Amino acid sequence: MADIVSNSKARRDYHVLEVFEAGIVLRGTEVKALRAGKAQIADAFARVDGDQVFLHNAHIDEYTHGNLSNHQPKGVRKLLLHKSEIRKLIGVSAVKGNALFPLSLYWKNGKVKVSLAVGKGKVEFDKREDIKKRESDRELKRVTMHRLKNR
Repeated sequence: MADIVSNSKARRDYHVLEVFEAGIVLRGTEVKALRAGKAQIADAFARVDGDQVFLHNAHIDEYTHGNLSNHQPKGVRKLLLHKSEIRKLIGVSAVKGNALFPLSLYWKNGKVKVSLAVGKGKVEFDKREDIKKRESDRELKRVTMHRLKNR
């Protein structure tokens, strides 16, 4: 399961509540561009329209050796999920403050998959708390390693 691209902003800006694995409908030039690692999903989001889920704002560069029928870099792409998962997403996304966003694009058995998350936005206070916790954990680890070396 090698990541093609991951969304570094996602875990910083959102509390991830639940994660789904979805397939994605792609054209040949999009797959070739992804094999070259030419994608960006930092500003991407998903939206439920009727009984289907679509990925918006995911930027997949045009394939350099493509022809006139090359794909649109920021086109809307359909996500493939089971009906039960889509029903669950409809209920969860209807809650005020929840958002659907991709965590990463990755390869699985030769197919491109999207790790789709449901989350609530963090406020500045939450982000500061996360930073404080990370720094205290790092300091604790450093002190314990120092003590172990001096034995």
